[in-house]
Amino acid sequence: MLACVALCALVRRTAPAIGAVVTPRADRWHSEPTPTMGGVAIAIAAVLGFGAIVGQAHTMIPPAAWLPIPLAAIAMFIVGILDDRFQLSPLAKLVASLIIGAFLVFSLTRSPDAALPWPHTLVATIWFAGVCHAFNLLDNMDGLAAGVALVAAGFMASLLAPALGAPVALLLVALCGALLGFLYWNRPPARLFMGDCGSLFIGAVLAGGSLVPVLQERTVFPWTSVLVVLILVVPLFDTGFVLVLRRFAGRSATRGGTDHVSHRLVSLGFSERSAVRILYLLGIIGGCTAWALVNGGIEQMFPLAALLAVVVTLIGIYLARVPAYNAQDFAALESSSFAPLLKDLTFRWHAGEVMLDLVLIAACYYFAYRLRFEGESLDHFLPYFTASLPVVLGLKLASLYGSGLYQRSWDTFGLRDVSVVLRGVLMGSLLSVLAAVYFYRLEGFSRVVFMLDALLLTVAIIGTRASFRSMSLIAASRSKRSRRVLVYGAGAFGQMIVREMRANPQWHMNPVAFIDDDPMKAHRWILGVPVRGALEQLDATMRRYSVDEVILSSPLINGQIEHRIREVCTELERPVRRLHMNIQ
Repeated sequence: MLACVALCALVRRTAPAIGAVVTPRADRWHSEPTPTMGGVAIAIAAVLGFGAIVGQAHTMIPPAAWLPIPLAAIAMFIVGILDDRFQLSPLAKLVASLIIGAFLVFSLTRSPDAALPWPHTLVATIWFAGVCHAFNLLDNMDGLAAGVALVAAGFMASLLAPALGAPVALLLVALCGALLGFLYWNRPPARLFMGDCGSLFIGAVLAGGSLVPVLQERTVFPWTSVLVVLILVVPLFDTGFVLVLRRFAGRSATRGGTDHVSHRLVSLGFSERSAVRILYLLGIIGGCTAWALVNGGIEQMFPLAALLAVVVTLIGIYLARVPAYNAQDFAALESSSFAPLLKDLTFRWHAGEVMLDLVLIAACYYFAYRLRFEGESLDHFLPYFTASLPVVLGLKLASLYGSGLYQRSWDTFGLRDVSVVLRGVLMGSLLSVLAAVYFYRLEGFSRVVFMLDALLLTVAIIGTRASFRSMSLIAASRSKRSRRVLVYGAGAFGQMIVREMRANPQWHMNPVAFIDDDPMKAHRWILGVPVRGALEQLDATMRRYSVDEVILSSPLINGQIEHRIREVCTELERPVRRLHMNIQ
């Protein structure tokens, strides 16, 4: 860490002399020329810290088991240096990363006894290149790539240390120290960028480290790969999100742009710092989920990983609707070959919604068994779960469709839609019980399982449907571009305008407080907005909540009351507007 802080200061001074300065561009996020190639400091500091200790340590692990990883990272660092100085083509970087990945996989498995099946070799090579470029793409906002890599390296070193071995774990810890030192210079507003040499080096260390425990498993599906994906959830999610949407929008996948997850969070109204912190939090949640799987057992806690996958998918669907490139990123989609397919399936037939419910039905049914049984009892009853799952899927999906759930909009999901969910879930559970009676005479089934399943599925469906409104409310309340509005009058008109503000984000209005002269409403919450007393509390409330404007919601607010309101707003230099209702 200390070495990186000092080396970054040196790089920052010398970079302008060699032209290593990134100037502002339309597809970049910064607004001032900034020195780059801070990756030189990261790589040197990490290798020095690693080499200083591993060179004096007496370990029983042969160098052939760990030395290829730092060597592959140094090779990717050199590729990054060449790209920073000579602007390599995306194809050249991809080919180089695949070549280095292939030699890394060979070095880790070259013994005939450790040879991998050819599909595993192919996947491992592509994985190495993919993770390297994922961190390269993630380096799009101040402090983002370095902070996410710090979280990922820390979780990987702590959770997978026994499988990694001491040298590889030490390399990850050394990388954590270097990233901490680099963040001193790279936190917003950044005074130094890492460049491709830094992002490719970081990606290579994490990709190489993640391959070690996965390649040790001699199974068709290595369960350790689930842990690795959870730890690296942020770069994998961002890369998949960007590549899919660019493909659908007819844009080049290799062309830079402000369409990443972080950029869309800022488009929602979050500050740059808040967007970076949200992605830090997502990385921490992924690491904590991996920790739960390690300590609770992967097979037992796998529904938790499935839940995180559903949440990330919902976030991706929501962010895909947020405009980027000045709302023109999907202009090409209207004339592309994907347009009819997306319109027919996603918007008319709600195929994505149906597939999500299919996953929820299976996960809730399985989790109900896990809650009801354990140990030998679980082993005894799980075959009944497996045998009955197809018919349960069919019956519950048919019940949800018959209830009219798929005719409801996620954006307007409310209390009236809850009754539809309850009707569909209860009908599906009842039909599932009748099917168990008909096919198995209820032998091997538990009534408690069906009750738990109905409860879990209800919560899951309501949670997914309400997620869009919740994310919109969170984004609106945290938006830096929204005006903070105080509504005078918490009656029917006041509540109506609060609902409209939340339903129309293009208004850029965030209701932060009510003022109402009715003492029965004082110090209560209405529609999630606090009522802060009567007229005498207006001045203090406006100061406390940094109110930008006041809206008078009722025609009954007039005379002396209106005069006093306008006096207070004039003193604080805040505008006053009145709600008018006209039907013609």
